[in-house]
Amino acid sequence: MADAHAKNHDYHLVDPSPWPFVGSMFAFIMAIGAVIWMHGSTSAVVLLGFAGVLYTMFMWWRDIIKEANKGDHTEVVGIHLRYGMLLFIASEVMFFVAWFWAFFDASLFTGEAIQASRVTATGGVWPPKDVAVFDPWHLPLVNTLILLTSGTTVTWAHHALLNNDRQGLKMGLLATVALGVLFTCVQAYEYAHAAFAFSRDHGGNIYGSTFFMATGFHGFHVLVGTIFLLVCLFRAYGGAFTPKQHFGFEAAAWYWHFVDVVWLFLFAAIYIWGSHGAVIPEH
Repeated sequence: MADAHAKNHDYHLVDPSPWPFVGSMFAFIMAIGAVIWMHGSTSAVVLLGFAGVLYTMFMWWRDIIKEANKGDHTEVVGIHLRYGMLLFIASEVMFFVAWFWAFFDASLFTGEAIQASRVTATGGVWPPKDVAVFDPWHLPLVNTLILLTSGTTVTWAHHALLNNDRQGLKMGLLATVALGVLFTCVQAYEYAHAAFAFSRDHGGNIYGSTFFMATGFHGFHVLVGTIFLLVCLFRAYGGAFTPKQHFGFEAAAWYWHFVDVVWLFLFAAIYIWGSHGAVIPEH
């Protein structure tokens, strides 16, 4: 008699998992805690929720890695995983389109009454009056070179893996993670020396708002991508990934290239084109 549970198809039917429910509960706790914290109360609730979300992510991804190691990720499943990652990156593209839209709306239509009449808006000119913008050819250019270099090192790691060069895979990943950390440090220094602020209480304006939202969210994506690649590095040292099965690393590489491309648009639009006018170097 044939096994009633034998799998005669290429699809993976996920075993019952507690993590979607647990993750949603911790996300709800984190959201409630964030509201409480923003009203000036203790931040313990939001920290509890955040810790729970991180725990859920770790445990959920651990289970997915186990599935891959068991052979559940067949060629058909791998195709679907790639579709999912591509759709996720597409959603991230649209996320950044919103910030670019806000930036170009404010910079191209400075004469509109809603922007020209407000102290915290453009004042009818771009950049707004008395805003000391960054010189794009100093720290922003350095960070551009850092990210472009990191794109080559992650490609090096990928080609090394395809050729079963384990040492090249590790060295390429290590270099990419190091460059990601360096980018974050340079951006943190840049923010610390910004001559304009995000909040209205400190002389904020729409230039600062669009600048920090666009570059800040990109910086967050760099941080996420660095962690993504760091996990891949740990897995590589643990013997994971083969030339034929390495979607976890491939997804991280795709994400990192997406981060690179977005930065090029940010550098060209916000730092170079958006800073035309009186460019004052940072102190």
